[in-house]
Amino acid sequence: MHNLFRAIGIAGATTALVACASIDQSNGGMPDYSAAPSYGTVRLSAGFEPDPRVISLQSGGGIPATNVSSACSGYIAAAPDVRLDYQAGEYPLILSVASSSDTTLVVNGPDGSWYCDDDGGVNGLNPSLRFNSPRSGQYDIWVGTYGSGALQAARLHISEVESQ
Repeated sequence: MHNLFRAIGIAGATTALVACASIDQSNGGMPDYSAAPSYGTVRLSAGFEPDPRVISLQSGGGIPATNVSSACSGYIAAAPDVRLDYQAGEYPLILSVASSSDTTLVVNGPDGSWYCDDDGGVNGLNPSLRFNSPRSGQYDIWVGTYGSGALQAARLHISEVESQ
């Protein structure tokens, strides 16, 4: 559906370009990567098991992801959904979402850059970001919904092997 991709940040991350409308005025209409994550913090080191690590959550929010970058799409919450503290090694890091709804993905990486995707996963309308040479550090992760409607059930997959 929305498969126009453009690179943003490091190689291996893809983005989708989409326009969004209403603005949540908390934190000036921007997501707050310093806020406590709604679904907790996950600490993983390269070679982690089980792979994938799966976190169930409710996707969406009131902030247009285009506030982060015009290359981002969907609506996200003010606070990150999940914070990943990752110790990198020789493997790629793959963040993807499985949902029956049209979801998007927004990540603030350890380098301070924003990474976004819409529909880059292998299963239809699911997003995926692949960091081929990931950095160690904090990844703040938002799972959005493409539309501005109600929150939707979703599962965030953290893997070094495959995308959803």
